[in-house]
Amino acid sequence: MARVVVISPPFHSHARPLAALGRALSGLGARVDFACTPAFADLAARSGLGFTELAVTRNANTGIAEATRQDRAESRRLREFLDATRQGPTATLLTQARHRRADMLPDPEHLLGELAALDERLRPDWYLVDQLSYSATLALHCLDLPYATFCPGHPSYLPTGPDAYFGLPLVWPDALRPAAADLDRLRAAAAANDAAFTAAFRAVVRRHAPGRPVPERAFALCSPHAVVFNYPRLPWLPTPPAGPRALYAGHLLPETGPEPLDEHWRGALARLTTGGRPLVLLALGTFLSARDDVLTTAAAGILRHTPASVVMAAGRRTDAVAAHPLLRGTSPERLHVAPVIPQQELLPHAAAMVHHGGNNSFTECLHAGVPALVLPFSSDQFAIAHDAERAGAGYCLDPNTVTPDAVGHAVAALLAGQGRRTTALGTGPSPVPHGPAWAAAALLRSVPARP
Repeated sequence: MARVVVISPPFHSHARPLAALGRALSGLGARVDFACTPAFADLAARSGLGFTELAVTRNANTGIAEATRQDRAESRRLREFLDATRQGPTATLLTQARHRRADMLPDPEHLLGELAALDERLRPDWYLVDQLSYSATLALHCLDLPYATFCPGHPSYLPTGPDAYFGLPLVWPDALRPAAADLDRLRAAAAANDAAFTAAFRAVVRRHAPGRPVPERAFALCSPHAVVFNYPRLPWLPTPPAGPRALYAGHLLPETGPEPLDEHWRGALARLTTGGRPLVLLALGTFLSARDDVLTTAAAGILRHTPASVVMAAGRRTDAVAAHPLLRGTSPERLHVAPVIPQQELLPHAAAMVHHGGNNSFTECLHAGVPALVLPFSSDQFAIAHDAERAGAGYCLDPNTVTPDAVGHAVAALLAGQGRRTTALGTGPSPVPHGPAWAAAALLRSVPARP
């Protein structure tokens, strides 16, 4: 029986699919421990996994970024990021580039010691590590421990060509394509981070593991055995890294399907769909729920131009949304606003969704066969929005210039089925193949146990 440690950053959007993959490994006979901060111990328990404490970053997001307790520096960076999203893609990506070292490589030598102690205590056969936990990957490389890589976002997060950089979207949707001068600025910032991270990686290896090879590029360092992509294998994606087995999981939703809705949500669903009204989900992720201006604009457009009802995830902005002039007085039969929504559980009942282009939202909509309007703000969301449009799975609009009319007309087109269903990726109600059980079985075949 293999023993596996799953290393997750303390972000809800990363931990949940990793826990699903850990649960699938456990279902195939592996003994699995989930390594994260204490806030995620309950997720490990619900997934039937052991838990061990490990902090791979000082940053965190336990479900609503604005509500997560963090120190002053992390809170300041979150505010700067959210402010930058209001200025558009270039400002946002440049801000993320400036924050990258503090967010993703805060103290690699400390984590090297922590991981060495964890390995001495648990002695797993191998590890599964989130690719964005760069300090953990570096530590595993230095310790020469077997591991598999989990890529939580767009597959281009693992750069494979000399002109590909982490932090520079590989492809863009037409609605948000930057000007040439802005692309040059973004490329320069991404290249500078690439050089800085690589130099930092090499310094740690030379100091603590002089017998190990120094990485050619830090952001490209991954398992030599297997890389799991939480993404479908679309034909236009970049070539995966040479060497490891590329495992396109398609999605990492529980094999048993979504949990039943509780009494509160069953009642809300019945109220919102009375008379056969279609349901539209509106959620911008655990960070971007702070953009209540976009939430209210989108909801107003859907309510004005379609017969649909709306379920909205508004984070800490529920009061601001409810009081907004565009939505004030809307009937509860057409609008339900909550801090968070059970997205996976509601998607089978939805006719369309408006989301930010997050990896989980994209793959969950594909799995459910639900078309989407994508409003991307940051990170890999631009590349995912491009893929959604190219796959025939939705439309994309600029969230900072969008109007209620534009959202309403786009969602009305989705509801009318104007060629925007996920049949481009397969057939049937679940057109995206694979899932966590398939990925877990492939991992168990691909990653050798330690001697």
